[in-house]
Amino acid sequence: MIGLKRKLVGCIVVVVGVIIGPAFGRLNHISIRPLAPNVIVPQSRARAFAPERRGAIEITDISVLIDILESTATTTIEIRLHNTSNRRQEAELIVPVPDGAVVRGFAYDGPHGEITAKVLPKEEARRIYQQLVSKIWDPALVEFIGYNLIRSSVFPVEAGGRQKVRLTYEHLLEVDGNRVDYILPRTESLEYAVPWNITANIKAKRPISTVYSASHKLDIKRVNDKQLTVKIAADAVKEPGPFRLSYLLQEDGVTASMFAYPDKKVGGGYFLLLAGLPAEALKSGENPTIKREVTLVIDRSGSMRNEKIKQVKEAALQIIAGLKKGEAFNVIIYNNTVQWFSKKPVVKTQENEDAARAYIEGITANGGTNIHDALVEALSQEPTKGMLPIVLFLTDGLPTVGQTSEIAIRNVVMKKNPHKRRVFTFGVGVDVNAPLLEKIASESRAKAEFILPKEDVEVKIGRVFKRLTGPVLADAELEVLNKAGEPAVGRTRDIMPERLPDLFEGDQLVLLGQYVGKEPITFRISGNYMGKKRTFKFTFKFKKASVKNGFVPRLWASRKIAQLIDAVRQAGADAKVSKNDPKIKELVDEIVRLSTEFGILTEYTAFLAREGTNLRSPDAIRHKAGASLESRAMRDRSGLGAVNQSFNMSFQKSQSVLNYGNDYYNELMERVSITNVQQINDQAYYRRGNRWVDSRLVSKEGEVKPTRIIEFGSEEFIELARKLAKENRQGSIALRGDIMLMVDNEVVLVRNTR
Repeated sequence: MIGLKRKLVGCIVVVVGVIIGPAFGRLNHISIRPLAPNVIVPQSRARAFAPERRGAIEITDISVLIDILESTATTTIEIRLHNTSNRRQEAELIVPVPDGAVVRGFAYDGPHGEITAKVLPKEEARRIYQQLVSKIWDPALVEFIGYNLIRSSVFPVEAGGRQKVRLTYEHLLEVDGNRVDYILPRTESLEYAVPWNITANIKAKRPISTVYSASHKLDIKRVNDKQLTVKIAADAVKEPGPFRLSYLLQEDGVTASMFAYPDKKVGGGYFLLLAGLPAEALKSGENPTIKREVTLVIDRSGSMRNEKIKQVKEAALQIIAGLKKGEAFNVIIYNNTVQWFSKKPVVKTQENEDAARAYIEGITANGGTNIHDALVEALSQEPTKGMLPIVLFLTDGLPTVGQTSEIAIRNVVMKKNPHKRRVFTFGVGVDVNAPLLEKIASESRAKAEFILPKEDVEVKIGRVFKRLTGPVLADAELEVLNKAGEPAVGRTRDIMPERLPDLFEGDQLVLLGQYVGKEPITFRISGNYMGKKRTFKFTFKFKKASVKNGFVPRLWASRKIAQLIDAVRQAGADAKVSKNDPKIKELVDEIVRLSTEFGILTEYTAFLAREGTNLRSPDAIRHKAGASLESRAMRDRSGLGAVNQSFNMSFQKSQSVLNYGNDYYNELMERVSITNVQQINDQAYYRRGNRWVDSRLVSKEGEVKPTRIIEFGSEEFIELARKLAKENRQGSIALRGDIMLMVDNEVVLVRNTR
C-alpha cells in the first residue's frame, strides 16, 4: 500500500453522481457547502482550480495502485501537492470515477483534525457541477461530465509546503465473456504532463492468458499463471488519456476477444481482435514441442573490424548456448564470398557446440559485402525436419560485391525461400539499406532491427533471440467464416497484419480490420500449435459495438497509413519511379485523406498541423505530401535519415497502443511530438489560431458557417455536454479556445474564450 507519514484518518467521503440537464435552473434553493478556494481534480489538470488565487497549488506527480481480484478492482490514488504560494491554502479533492464506485478510505498527511464529509443527494451533485462550470470557467472540467464524482472534505496545504493525499475506492469491472476491462478516467489533453506511475496487480482463479492496454505501453511481470503485475512503462508515465487495461482468462489453447466500433460509413465498423496464448505453454522449458532451427548469418566484411565483430561473435556464442536440447543450428559467414560452418544445420550436441565455438572464435573481418549470395545460401539449406526455420541475418553495410540490386536481393526472399525460413535482419550502424532489410524481414514473417552506432550489438541481438523463446503457434492462417461455416465473402476488409506472425511464449496477437454488416462472424485460426495441427474458432457478435471503443478505428488508421507509406517506400527501390507515377499519386492521396480524418500525422504529413497550412487546397496538400514522401521515403535508402524511418515504420505497422502526440523520430533520430492536433475518443481537432476545428470541417474552414453558436457554461452548453457524454465525446468541448465541431451533421461553434 502507498504510504503516508501520518496515520490514516477515518472518514466518510462524498460520492457525487453527476446528472446533467435542464434541472440546473431549478436548484437555486438547495443549500450546499461552497467550494473550497482550491479544487483539485487530479485527472483533469496539473493545478488546482482556484478562481481567486489561480495556480496556488500544483500537482507534482501521482501514484496509483490497482488491485484486481477476479472482476473487482480496488484503486488507491496518491496525489502529491505543492503549495507555491506564501500562505496556507484550503483545498478539496474531486475525482471522477466509474459507475458504482464505493469509497474505502481517504487520508492526507496534514495537521491534526478529523476529516468529515457526507454523501450528497442527486440534486446537490448537480449543483456542485453547476458551481464548477459557472465559477471556475475552465473547459477542462467538461471532460468528466457523465462520470460519478468523489468529493472530499476540505484540508489545508501549508505555505510553500508539500503534501500527500490518498484516496481509495472500489468498483466492479465490466466483463465481456472471457475478458475483464478496467478503466481509470483521465484527460486526453496534450497539455497535461503530470507523471502518473500506475501499477496493477491482477489475480484470478483461472489462468490469465494475456493482458493488454490500448492506451499505454506496459511492463509486464508474470508471477504465476494466475497472477500478473503490470506497470506503465517508464517512457509512458506522462502519456495522457484514460488508462485502459484488459485481461483474458485462459481457454483451451489460443484465447481471443473482440473490441468493436460501429461506423455506418464503412458499412459496419472497425474491430480489434485480441488473442493470447496459454499462461504456461511450455511448462518444462527444456523440451519445446516446436523446436527451432537457427542459422546465424554473420557479416565479416572489413567494416566489421574491432568492437563490432567481437560483439557479434559473443552474441553468436550466447545464441548457440541458449538453444534447447534437440534444437538445430548453423553458422554462415560472408564477405566477398560465402562460407559455412556446416553444409546444413546440425542438431545441438556438446560436440557440435564445441566445434561451433572454435569456428566462431576464429572469425576475422576483411573484404566486401555479398548480401545476395549469403541470403541464397541461408535460404537454400536443406531444412531440419519438424523444426521452425529461423535465420538471424546481420550486416553493417550496403551490398558491394556480386549482385547489388536492391530489387534482386529482396526477390531472393520473395521468390526463392522454398523452406519458408523466417529472416530476422539486423542492421548494424546506419550505413545499411534500411528499406531492404525491412522488406526481407516482413516478407518472411519476421522483423527488422537496427542497432545505432553507440548501441551494444551483443545486447540487441540477444534481446531479439530471447523473444524467440518457445514457439507456440507457427505457420498460422486466418479464415473468416459465416454462420454456416463457409467463407464470409465481403464481411471484412483491410485486416492487418495481412499475414499472421508466429507466436512465441508470452506473445499476443492484435488484429485490426473493418467489418461489414451486423451478423456474427467467425474467425478461424489454424496452424502448428505446440507441435500439432490445431484449429481455433472464435465467433463474435456486434451487439456490444460501441463508440466508446474509439481507440479501435484510430489504431486501424495508424496501421493502414503505415502500410501505405511502406508501399511508397518500397517503390523507391526503382529509381525510375517518382511521385508523379499514378500508383504513387493514389497512395499519397489515401495517406493524406486518412491522416487528415483521423488526426494521425507522420514525419511526411506533420505539415498538416502547422499554422498557415491551407487545408482547403487539396492539390497543394497532395503535392507537398508527395514531395516529402519522394525525397524521404523513396530516396533515402541508407544513412541516419533512412534508419529513423525504419524505427517509425516498425512501431506504426504493428501499433497496438495509442499515440496521442503523434510522436515520431525525425531524420536526426530526435523525438518529435505534434501538439496542434488533438485526438479525442474517435474524433480529431486541428488548432487554427485560438480555435479548434473538427477534422471533418478543417478542409472547409472559412467556407462553412456554424448554424448555432453556444456560449460556454450556458444551459445550451450543458445540454450539448450531456448529449456528447452519451457517446463518450464530451472531451470535444473541453479544449481551450473556441471549438467548431459537427454534431449530428450540424456545424456548431462553442465559444469559451474570455
